[in-house]
Amino acid sequence: MSTIKLKYEIPANDFIIAGEASSNVKNKLTQIGVSADIIKKAAISMYEAEINAVIHGNGGYAYVEIFSDKVVIKIVDSGPGIPDVEQAMQEGYSTAPDKIREMGFGAGMGLPNMKKYADKLEIYTEVGKGTTIIITVNF
Repeated sequence: MSTIKLKYEIPANDFIIAGEASSNVKNKLTQIGVSADIIKKAAISMYEAEINAVIHGNGGYAYVEIFSDKVVIKIVDSGPGIPDVEQAMQEGYSTAPDKIREMGFGAGMGLPNMKKYADKLEIYTEVGKGTTIIITVNF
């Protein structure tokens, strides 16, 4: 199988289409015959990163590469960055404003769920410049 490359724009604060990129990747993985448990891991971890970009990152882009043995998902935003990654990795920690929480988001499970479902999670962030999340899920 040749590498499949996908790119999606993630608009800031647009909850109408939030999650479409991860849904499209889930469909693509299904089409090429990836097992359901692997698809679940990729879809959940990508969805969490996508929603974080919508809520916290001023939007951004998702770059997805599907290889014969893994999927690599890179979410790049130009938001405020994460001042304390260790704190942000704690379940329940959230900086989401009340209006986002009232919509059912911002429970502080984004980064912990990415870590839980990814086989490899890389976080590159700089305060004032943005964050790049790289999620690898092996087949």
